[in-house]
Amino acid sequence: MADYTSIDLVDQPATPPSSSLEIHRNRLLLNGVRVLGGVGALCALTPFIASWNPTDATKKTGGPVQVDLSQMQPGQKMTVEWRGKPIWIIRRTPAMLAQLEQDEQLLRDPESREQQQPQAAQNHFRSIKPEYLVLVGLCTHLGCSPVYKPNGEAIPGRFFCPCHGSQFDMAGRVYKHVPAPTNLEVPPYRFIQEHVIEIGAI
Repeated sequence: MADYTSIDLVDQPATPPSSSLEIHRNRLLLNGVRVLGGVGALCALTPFIASWNPTDATKKTGGPVQVDLSQMQPGQKMTVEWRGKPIWIIRRTPAMLAQLEQDEQLLRDPESREQQQPQAAQNHFRSIKPEYLVLVGLCTHLGCSPVYKPNGEAIPGRFFCPCHGSQFDMAGRVYKHVPAPTNLEVPPYRFIQEHVIEIGAI
């Protein structure tokens, strides 16, 4: 009697997958893990890298500011920011400079005895170079911002505070009989080139 052996293909184990397909899949998984790891590392480093750059608060409370004055015309006013304060730079005309001496009898502190300026600006012009005036643009009464009035009705060349009526001449010196108690402040600055100043330099 013949011996027959039945073969059930369904019950046989499946053919193992191709080795090249498995290698390709493993490489894809490994590359994906690498990409995700790199993104995670970058995200983790971002705060540390950002901490190397000065913040806005640091800029407002710290470093000097350089300003190029070479394009300024006589009579022109420029405003920059230093330590969160407006800094005015005015290129004074010969007429503005001449007016300084004529109005001294109208001023509260014509010789700038109050320490509202660095030693380098402790002079008749309250500046390092007579032509350029550098001031903190805040009234010494309540901190309002005066208006630049180069062609004032009564006194040619001055600053007028619209809040309470304080007036200052073209050296930032306060007039008598106004609320402001002292001259406008002159910030520390220096010339690092013929027409370039550095505000905040000691």
